[in-house]
Amino acid sequence: MSLNRCVFLFVLCVACREMTLAQEPFHHVLTSANSGTTESSWEIDGQAVTPDCEHAWSIRKRTLRGGRQEGVEIIIVDNGAMEIKICPTRGMGILSVAMNDVELRWDSPVKDIVHPQYVNLESRGGLGWLFGFNEFMCRCGLESNGGPTTDRFINNVGDEATMDLTLHGRIANIPARDVGVRVDRQPPFAIHIEGQVDETLLFGPKLELHSELVVVPGAASFQLVDIIHNSGAQDQEFEILYHANYGSPLLEKGAKVVVASESVEPINDRAAEGLTDWNTYSEPVTGFIEQVYLVTPKADADGRTTAVLHNSTADRATSITWSVSELPYLTVWKNTGAIADGYVTGIEPGTNFPNPKPVEREAGRVPVLPPGGSHRMTLEFGIHPDHESVSRVIGRVGQIQRRN
Repeated sequence: MSLNRCVFLFVLCVACREMTLAQEPFHHVLTSANSGTTESSWEIDGQAVTPDCEHAWSIRKRTLRGGRQEGVEIIIVDNGAMEIKICPTRGMGILSVAMNDVELRWDSPVKDIVHPQYVNLESRGGLGWLFGFNEFMCRCGLESNGGPTTDRFINNVGDEATMDLTLHGRIANIPARDVGVRVDRQPPFAIHIEGQVDETLLFGPKLELHSELVVVPGAASFQLVDIIHNSGAQDQEFEILYHANYGSPLLEKGAKVVVASESVEPINDRAAEGLTDWNTYSEPVTGFIEQVYLVTPKADADGRTTAVLHNSTADRATSITWSVSELPYLTVWKNTGAIADGYVTGIEPGTNFPNPKPVEREAGRVPVLPPGGSHRMTLEFGIHPDHESVSRVIGRVGQIQRRN
């Protein structure tokens, strides 16, 4: 083989390798418990990673200072159409989402983004979870969720013992042990924020949450892809509920939640008082006592369902779409008290209803993972900013409701 041909082949190989590398996703590790490293601040944008993308996107990481926020890490994703704030310190929860004048958030009395070290879950009779509760979306679980209760378990010496289960479990107050960013360099240039949160202990559950937020530049929606993995050698119960919370201005007098349902049941006598208009909201009412409704949703031919919250004029809305085989139940939480007291509603797909765990176990709504087993869930959150898009998503719910 001639020297010129060897040089040509070498240059061709180098060019092919550079082209291959240019097509591989961009990866960056923000936090690694194994290596003991984290970046307090970091940023990247589309010009550096996907120069051919028509939408200007960016990712920033910040570490908050002061008060109970000291040391809290947040990741801000701007996809060119909406901004999503994620909190790895609080179990990979989503703090807020904003697209123009549509915001997915609420005005909680808890103003700081509270570091878990300042949350005592056992306080106030097991209601301490509320000291940090202000996210748009937080996960409730993984060993349990629902109201505080006492449960039985087999302890490390093989005896039956009792334990206190606190409100909505621990996962929202556990910092992620691994956090990374991945961006596809090929269309549609999807952005991935990945994290792992472990809820594990000796002689107890060994559950891992592998979370991935996926958003495409310019899109008005994003996905959460979560996997709960049992890393232990024994069967393990688990529960998860996606506590998505919406306040003003989307929530207002005359706002409605629309969902295709097989049944709607009040959780208690207080909720039964409002059953006839369970899906319609009032203006803020000082002293309002929460009402909770337990919905068994209907699904389309592919096993998926959608819940919609729209404002009084039906020209702004948000939706959640998910598979009922992954999350078979939906809870609607109405807490339309005064603004200062946390005017909010929750639309909450889950593996169970938020009754105390023994109640859910008795009803057959507490799933079990085998050793090494996993449960995968995909939820799509959408924003609908005008009459046409709102009408379209409400129509989709209507089609599901009309199915036999």
